[in-house]
Amino acid sequence: MTDSYHKIILPFSEDEWLVDSYVNASGQLRLGSLFQDLDALAGVVAYKHTGPGTANVTAAVDRISIINPLEDFCNLELSGFVSYVGNSSMEISIEARKAGYPGDGGLLLTCAFTMVALSPQTKRPTQVSPLIVETPEEESIYRRGEAHKAAKKALAKASLTAQTPTPEESLLIHTTYLTHLQYTDPKNPLPKPETTIYMSETSISSTAIMQPQHRNRHSYAIFGGYLLKETMELAFCCCSAFAHSRPTFLSLDPSTFDAPVPVGSILYLKATVAYTEHWKEGSRVQVSVQSSVRNVAHGSLAETGVFNYTFFVGRKVEVMPVTYSEFGAVT
Repeated sequence: MTDSYHKIILPFSEDEWLVDSYVNASGQLRLGSLFQDLDALAGVVAYKHTGPGTANVTAAVDRISIINPLEDFCNLELSGFVSYVGNSSMEISIEARKAGYPGDGGLLLTCAFTMVALSPQTKRPTQVSPLIVETPEEESIYRRGEAHKAAKKALAKASLTAQTPTPEESLLIHTTYLTHLQYTDPKNPLPKPETTIYMSETSISSTAIMQPQHRNRHSYAIFGGYLLKETMELAFCCCSAFAHSRPTFLSLDPSTFDAPVPVGSILYLKATVAYTEHWKEGSRVQVSVQSSVRNVAHGSLAETGVFNYTFFVGRKVEVMPVTYSEFGAVT
C-alpha cells in the first residue's frame, strides 16, 4: 500500500505568482483549481500502482469534505495512496493539509477518487495488480475501501428511478406539497416568504466547447479535474444567486463520470438548488449540477454525470420543489 504513496507541496508562502494562479475574487483559495490538482494527483498515484502499461481514467469522486477551512494562504501538502483495489478499479485516498502541521488541526480536506485502468489497445477495463496489505492500520484502510464500494452500490439502488420513496421521503413530499398548495390557494393564499424560492427559479446554465488544453494524457478527451472545476464554480454561482450571499463550500457528494467528454464536443452544465436546511446561524444549500455532452459531428447527446455540492450561507433561505421530478432531487 505504501508503494503508491505520493506527495506534492504547493509553496504558496514562497511563491506569490503561484498564489495569483489560485486566488479567487475574495482573496481566498480557489477550490475549483485545487480540485484539478487533486484529480491529477490521483492519476499519479494510480500510475505508481499500475505502471505505465495502462490508461488510467477518473471514474468517480467518492466524496470531498472540508475539515478545517483555509483562512490564509500557506504552503499546502497534497498526498495520496491507493487504499483499495478491485478488478480494474482503484480507490485513491487523498488529503490536503497545511505543510508542517501534522494531526487533525492542519487538515484542510479529505477525498477519495476511483480510477479505472483501461487497456490502451481496446479501451476496455483491464485487471490491475492486487494491493499488498501489511499492517493492521492498512487492513483497516482496506476494509474501509470495501465499505465505500458497498455503499456506492447501495446508493445506486436507492434513487427514485430504482425504487419507490421510503415512508419518510413520502411524508416530506406530501408536507412540502401541502405548503405549496397554501401559497397557491385561489381563495385565501398564504403569502410566500421572500426567502422561499421555487426550485425552477434557481437554475442557471453554461455551455462551452471543449478545448485541447484540458485533455487527459491518453486520449482526446477532457480530464476529470477540469470537469470538477467547472461544475464546482457553476454550483457556487448558483448558490450565490439563490441566497444573495457568498457561499462556503462544505462537501461534494459521491459523483460518477458516466461518459467521456471529447475535445471539440459541447459541454452543457445546468445547476439547480436541490435542497436546503436551516443550520447554525444560516442554511446548508445543496446544488445539483447536471452535465451532458453533445458530439458536434453526429449531434448525439449523452449524460456525463450529476455532481451534488453542499454549501453554507449565512442567512435563512429555503427552496421549494413543485413537480415530482423536483421532489426526486430532494429525496
